Amino acid sequence: FSLTDGDGQSEHLLPVCEDTTCQKSAIYLTKLGLDQWIPVLQDFRNKDTLWGFVPYQNDKSSTEISFPITLHIGDYNMDGYPDALAILKNTSGSNQQAFLLENVPCNNVSCKSVRRMFKVFWELSDLNQIKDAVVATFFDIYEDGILDIIVLSKGYSNKDFAIHTLKNNFEADAYFVKVIVLSGLCSNDCPRKITPFGVNQPGPYIMYTTVDANGYLKNGSAGQLSQSAHFALQLPYNVLGLGRSANFLDHLYVGIPRPLGEKSIRKQEWTAIIPNSQLIVIPYPHNVPRSWSAKLYLTPSNIVLLTAIALIGVCVFILAIIGILHWQEK
Repeated sequence: FSLTDGDGQSEHLLPVCEDTTCQKSAIYLTKLGLDQWIPVLQDFRNKDTLWGFVPYQNDKSSTEISFPITLHIGDYNMDGYPDALAILKNTSGSNQQAFLLENVPCNNVSCKSVRRMFKVFWELSDLNQIKDAVVATFFDIYEDGILDIIVLSKGYSNKDFAIHTLKNNFEADAYFVKVIVLSGLCSNDCPRKITPFGVNQPGPYIMYTTVDANGYLKNGSAGQLSQSAHFALQLPYNVLGLGRSANFLDHLYVGIPRPLGEKSIRKQEWTAIIPNSQLIVIPYPHNVPRSWSAKLYLTPSNIVLLTAIALIGVCVFILAIIGILHWQEK
């Protein structure tokens, strides 16, 4: 799993059960330069109830489908720090539910070296109403840059499942940029004057640099389709939260994997990317990054309308003052 803490460097997350029955669960993190795993979530107790990850059942004779312990990453509040969805089980009962893990500043000694940690949102009524959840993931249902939630739960029998969608009602002056890197391939030889879009591909890496609302340099990065097993259900694009900074992205870098033995880096840079936009990158040809193309699609928000109303209001106010002064002079 990958996570960024705002320094532009990717980390690896590892959700674990520290015993066979998952009475004690934890999430550990490590990154380049660290020689140990740092715990970023160990508190799974809500009041008098102890929760934990659902242990994987490796019994092939059982008819019940068992899902591996998996975290699904996504920035639900667009603050630039990716959050997570996890399935937790009541260790003293049979109920299992989906829970949102928010990425918050570290408040204890154990995670001080990585500065961030996860906090479980126990009281989310919509998620709490879905019983026997088995998979939860993020999905941008309305294509507006705000990540919603899809939850798969068990039905009346072990073979029946129900799909639930939950709309993200998070409202804040937060911005995002959505990036999708295509394969740049054709089914056969690409005819001239036709751009080979292809389909989304696994492996691309996206990184941006910008200035936050306080004037400090901020970096962020993400990998596209980094996981293909364990019921990954990852989005074909990356939604990068920018927080409350409406500044342009100073630099946005896109890199794709290169064949074994090749030393030249396949990376291209774009500058002055507008927030609340979708960038579609077409890496064609793969070995000539300067020839790569990108298409930018804007997603207008309510802020555009509010800004227009404010501008018109100011103009009307000034015209009223000018009119009154002219009338008095006349």
